[in-house]
Amino acid sequence: MFVKSCHIIVGNQDTKGAEGGDNSNDKKEEGSSNSQGAAGGDNSDSKATEKKEEEKKSALFDAFAVSLGLKDEPKIESLLDTVDFNGIVKYIKDGKAKNIITMAGAGISTSAGIPDFRSPETGLYDNLQKYNLPEPTAVFSIDYFKENPEPFFMLARELWPGVFKPTTCHYFIRMLQEKGLLLRHFTQNIDTLESVAGLDPEVCVEAHGHFRTGHCIQCRAEYTQDWMKERIMKPSIPKCEAEGCDGVVKPDIVFFGENLPFRFLKCMSEDFGKCDLLIIMGTSLLVQPFASLVNRTKENVPRMYINLENSCPPKLDPIMTVIFGSGFDFDGENNYRDIFWQGTCDDGCMALAEALGWGEELKNLVTTEHAKIDVANPDKGTTSAKNADCTSKKADATPKKADTTPKKTENTPKKSETPKTSDKTPPKPEAATPKATPGSESKKTPPKKGNGNSTK
Repeated sequence: MFVKSCHIIVGNQDTKGAEGGDNSNDKKEEGSSNSQGAAGGDNSDSKATEKKEEEKKSALFDAFAVSLGLKDEPKIESLLDTVDFNGIVKYIKDGKAKNIITMAGAGISTSAGIPDFRSPETGLYDNLQKYNLPEPTAVFSIDYFKENPEPFFMLARELWPGVFKPTTCHYFIRMLQEKGLLLRHFTQNIDTLESVAGLDPEVCVEAHGHFRTGHCIQCRAEYTQDWMKERIMKPSIPKCEAEGCDGVVKPDIVFFGENLPFRFLKCMSEDFGKCDLLIIMGTSLLVQPFASLVNRTKENVPRMYINLENSCPPKLDPIMTVIFGSGFDFDGENNYRDIFWQGTCDDGCMALAEALGWGEELKNLVTTEHAKIDVANPDKGTTSAKNADCTSKKADATPKKADTTPKKTENTPKKSETPKTSDKTPPKPEAATPKATPGSESKKTPPKKGNGNSTK
């Protein structure tokens, strides 16, 4: 609903512009024409909105009837031959997946040596005691940053982009792009490894931002990554150099309490109606509005979830589904589209690649690209043991059944990665957008391969 309201606001702004032409003394007829065009646009928008509202009312009425047992839940025909890992593979092989959307969290980067946020003992939040924070999430709070930016910059020195190599998972996403199958990649990560892996910037939506640019939190002057790095690594707190300003320069990552980039809203609104396969990797999907993206596909589109734990919310009752969207139904007897593959993101992607006949191609791509990074950065020890191992071991192309024992999940808000602003021009005020609550990352537990296969 929020995105719809954004579109209405844009329409109103356009209308005002047209009405401004209507006030011209020199071109009254043209102004009148513009006004009529704007009015026509208003009528069209109004009718479309009314139609959607009627559809919602009808869906809510039907859901209420289903809840009371007055109506059977509508049967939706599956697009998959079998609702399991092999069904997804065949669906791709048969050329039915031409507009794949991938969604990713911190779990796709852990094998590169970058910690996720909430894994016990190894997660970022469990290792922030040395910064003397009032609470772990404060390191990404914009209010706390304005009072005390030092803890964030101490952490930034450890996580600064350029020290890590993309993982097998990153290169699998690149392969989807090169094969013309990837419509969009939505990521919560701020590590910029998608860019290092060769993903087209137009394909990648960094929902929680990046380190490539930064802005003064007072005057909004823009600074480059190299400028920030030089000062952060000294170490010192980067301060604005604009005349008369001494504000702190913050990398363009979205903190708690900040708005998400407008591009996230735009792509969210435009892409998911075209999506014919959704692959979610390395995120617990507990942070909004990123988590809500899984509910924006058409109701029959297959959804595959690759993660160490099945921490996603379960399917809701019919009425709640209409209001909030449907959760996953991995083990339901009426499941027609949801597949859970339990294991690391690298293993899951390699399993898919092997089953699709792309295994050797993916291994060679990882090896070649890592070698290029080593040549370009001879003094940086960027290779992690985990990352190197991914290319040498063969993933099981037929995953085992996942452990369906209920697992305890965290209900506290997570911290994630963060935002992108302008590239070279002075930043403009962003449209009102959902507030960010960074961090939906995978949890680290002893990995089990599997897919939690559900049958039709």
